[in-house]
Amino acid sequence: MASNPNVTPIAPGIAAATELPRNTDAETALLGALMIDNNLAGDIQMKLKPEHFYEPLHARLYEKIMQVVDEGRLANPVTLRPLFTGDPALEELGGPAYLVQMTEGTAGLIAAQDFARQIYDLALLRALVTVGRDLVESATDTSENVDPQAKIGEAEMALYKVAEEGEVSGAARSFAQAATLAVKMADSAMKSGGNLSGLTTGLHGINAKTGGMHRSDLVILAGRPAMGKTALATNIAFACAQQFMLDKRENPDGESSGAGVGFFSLEMSSDQLATRILAEQAKINSEDLRMGRIGQSQFRALTRVSGELSDLPLHIDDTPGLTIAALRSRARRMKRQKGVGMFVIDYLQLLQGSSRKSAENRVQEISEITRGLKTLAKELNVPVLALSQLSRQVEQREDKRPQLSDLRESGTIEQDADIVMFVYREEYYHASKKPEDGSEKFAQWMEKAEALRGQAECIVAKQRHGATGIVELQFEAQYTRFFDRDDGGYEARGGR
Repeated sequence: MASNPNVTPIAPGIAAATELPRNTDAETALLGALMIDNNLAGDIQMKLKPEHFYEPLHARLYEKIMQVVDEGRLANPVTLRPLFTGDPALEELGGPAYLVQMTEGTAGLIAAQDFARQIYDLALLRALVTVGRDLVESATDTSENVDPQAKIGEAEMALYKVAEEGEVSGAARSFAQAATLAVKMADSAMKSGGNLSGLTTGLHGINAKTGGMHRSDLVILAGRPAMGKTALATNIAFACAQQFMLDKRENPDGESSGAGVGFFSLEMSSDQLATRILAEQAKINSEDLRMGRIGQSQFRALTRVSGELSDLPLHIDDTPGLTIAALRSRARRMKRQKGVGMFVIDYLQLLQGSSRKSAENRVQEISEITRGLKTLAKELNVPVLALSQLSRQVEQREDKRPQLSDLRESGTIEQDADIVMFVYREEYYHASKKPEDGSEKFAQWMEKAEALRGQAECIVAKQRHGATGIVELQFEAQYTRFFDRDDGGYEARGGR
């Protein structure tokens, strides 16, 4: 029987009938169409990724075309040629002449969407064949203790991943579908006591003002150094993860106002972040813990808390210098593998753009990063909480409370964000105004310092879902812990 020109054997030892589906002609035609008409890229890139191409050279070409178009430049055989100088695979096919050859046909222009769909569908079929191959190999391997149930579970998970990849997440919803989601959200808010329609922040005041952390939202939490933005973000991440852990212990199949959290810590290491959380929960001064100045009773408390939080679904990635593209890739993997439902990025300015040229223009680079984070929130349907620095112009004003114009390096941070919050502690600025001891002004300064002790504000400066305003908080510096000023503690059950 003649072999099918559109399939390739998987590997030696696997039956010839088991072959990887592909259509390299469709890939060539689509790439040619994209180089002729760059306007096609907008619709195509929403669904098609480089990894969906069978031919590695085609995958690299597609990636470069999309990158060049995203940068606002023309992508054609002439502009792409320098990007592939010395590429062995391209040289084997005739070098730059192959790029020109790809643009000679017009079939791709007429049926670009159809070709893109077929390339995508064939990629799913290849993934499904790979799952089947791995399942056969796993099921026939009896070299170790055989656990059929575990193998079935692994197979189900692998198939789920393929099914998840195949969902048309960008498809339009009917009004009835959208309305059903809106009613479900309103029902959740009503059951939570009237102030929580998203994921809990662990703080009554912020939940009441924002309704919690909403799926697909980009939330910016900004502040000057020493204001406690990392502490507040850590508190929110912990409260959300703890709420999910407690709810699942009580009712594994029930809904939760919490979620597993993925924390990208580009500034602090994972052990430093864990030390903060353990110190806060065990009521141990974080500096004493770090320096080893704790007694046996405190150490026992630390061990107890560590055990209680062993199942906490808080996953920390402390890889430094991530690009926005790498972060998005890791976030997708974390959601798929760990079931994460919220991401925290500490902090935005430590991320890098995906292209070398964007690094030459910091404003453009920050714009790419904030757009990437907003796209990530929508794509994964999770809230993304990103920390941001503020410009030094705050320090030049008499009133140090931050404003939207203080967001550092780019107005697109404000534009892309659904919610912008600032952390402000007047106590910090008042401490720098200390007059000479014993003077009349010193007594007045001391009186005000006592009144400001531990006071903090979360300023909601922008919110698509509701009103702006100030949420009054209390800050315990020794435990790096924020809590509601009126109740003295964390919200125990997510606002329920």
